[in-house]
Amino acid sequence: MCEIYVRADPILYESRSRSLRIHGCVTKIRLENLFWDILAEIAASDGYTTNALIAKLYDELLEYRGEIDNFASFLRVSCLRYLSLRKGAGERPALAVVTGNAA
Repeated sequence: MCEIYVRADPILYESRSRSLRIHGCVTKIRLENLFWDILAEIAASDGYTTNALIAKLYDELLEYRGEIDNFASFLRVSCLRYLSLRKGAGERPALAVVTGNAA
């Protein structure tokens, strides 16, 4: 059962930082590559760049909650919610896995 998880390409869970500008302030966000890929998919489907989507999410979260405690975690949860909603709509989220032994 666990092969679907342990055979995932290690590049997917490697972390990467990206610099972006939110309201003129440069900030860095560190996420695993898979989350960056999902954010890029969400952005493209809504007609945004990834950075523009992140800035929009930041603004909406700030407006809704009044403060932001852990924005990177919020982005990860947003990605998982996106996949859950997609799956609930009848689509099966694609999982990138390495074929054969990764050793």
